[in-house]
Amino acid sequence: MQQQRLHTEGCVIVRSEKVSGASRDGRTELATIIEFLREGDELVVTRLDRLGRDTRDVLNIVHECEQRGAFVTILDPHVSTRGEMGHVILTVLGMVAQMERRFIKERQREGIAQARARGVYTGGKPRLDYALVWKLRNEGLGPSEIAKMVKCSRMQIYRVLAKGAQPPVQLAAGNS
Repeated sequence: MQQQRLHTEGCVIVRSEKVSGASRDGRTELATIIEFLREGDELVVTRLDRLGRDTRDVLNIVHECEQRGAFVTILDPHVSTRGEMGHVILTVLGMVAQMERRFIKERQREGIAQARARGVYTGGKPRLDYALVWKLRNEGLGPSEIAKMVKCSRMQIYRVLAKGAQPPVQLAAGNS
């Protein structure tokens, strides 16, 4: 929907990435866009939180764009850095977004604490079958082979093995 909105607004080049706007780490598309901005260009985003969720990050991104002679426009609500008032509004909106994010995290922590107190908080679901990892390791497979088989990174396998918490082996007693 965001890409469609940008095209509707007349954007010629539309770039996207599936990375959190919580920090600039790993936001290679954003870095590429800023690098290619030229005098008179306009960086358009649908909402402020698509640009960043931290006031300082948003203001730094706007500053970098302006250093290149470009403008930043947010579509919802419509705010542009073409005028001085746009800077003030972006700063205020950035602060509100950052405050909202802190409130959400605080409510989440409170909810988890209450659930733990009631004994109903179980945490996130395990994404990796540790028993399978150890079984494959005991069969003589290396971390790279295990990672390919369980479809995860090699680093995750190293972390599982480093914990050393190998699940107990169940032996079946039988007549031999």
